[in-house]
Amino acid sequence: MRQESETRLLTADAPAIAAAADALRAGGLVAFPTETVYGLGADATSNAAVARIYAAKGRPSFNPLIAHVGSLEAARREGDFNADALTLARAFWPGPLTLVVPAAPGGRVGDLARAGLETLALRVPAHPVALALLAATGLPIAAPSANVSGHVSPTLASHVRADLDGRVDIILDGGPTRVGVESTIVACLAGGPRILRAGGVTRDDIARALGRSMAADDADEGAVIAPGMLASHYAPRARVRLEARDVAPGEAALDFGGALAEFPAAARIDLSPFGDTEEAAARLFGALRALDVAGVSGIAVAPVPMEGLGEAINDRLRRAAADRP
Repeated sequence: MRQESETRLLTADAPAIAAAADALRAGGLVAFPTETVYGLGADATSNAAVARIYAAKGRPSFNPLIAHVGSLEAARREGDFNADALTLARAFWPGPLTLVVPAAPGGRVGDLARAGLETLALRVPAHPVALALLAATGLPIAAPSANVSGHVSPTLASHVRADLDGRVDIILDGGPTRVGVESTIVACLAGGPRILRAGGVTRDDIARALGRSMAADDADEGAVIAPGMLASHYAPRARVRLEARDVAPGEAALDFGGALAEFPAAARIDLSPFGDTEEAAARLFGALRALDVAGVSGIAVAPVPMEGLGEAINDRLRRAAADRP
């Protein structure tokens, strides 16, 4: 696991934003203000950087993260926008609205930020510091709220420091946030728009923009795009066998720390030869996809300890191994 290091608390002026952009491009973590709450930002294109978000927040699960971008044009390079998504984006961006859309072919947001899904959550924030940081990096920035998991979302830089001092590289102090609650999340997929989370844009606002009502039961609690809703989640075609102590004929090996190295395998990937759960988290979804396309009958998965990001890794592996509907 990555060791804690000194956190710099910087007033969000031009030199500080430049330093923060350098930190993000180098794979670091930067907390920054948006109009809703402070976000815990990392390069959304880097699985290794995104894994640091989960580690910093504690008690992590691989839920989809919102990817922040600087404009609708940038968002359309990452996601496929239908007519409803375009209407809402043009009405409320920049602003406290997140849109869940299909991932675009060639988009840069990585599979760890998307939690292995074929959809992604996108937002253009309405805050000068956030927009300046996005412009300076030229990257989509994955950013959940900048607090320890389970704590109250931060609306001041001091809140972030109280939770995450030593776990992030830079905190940009842009003063108090204006909205103070997270963004509204609307899924714009087949079947019509659905509100998945209430937030800074009201249901009535959304209904007026779309020209039709949004009933209270529009949110679909069983939606694949909602965090952790399905028992079977990102299930490869090959059967997944957990806590494996050997590799059967025809199986691939998804190893950890070399536990299955002595057994012949049809294909083999070690998530982390040195047993680092942060490295393993960054490689998990890509490794499952790579082994699945190798045409194997099954995937034998070595035991992964529950420490650090191991809890989240084991959660996703259990979903991968669950019986298919």
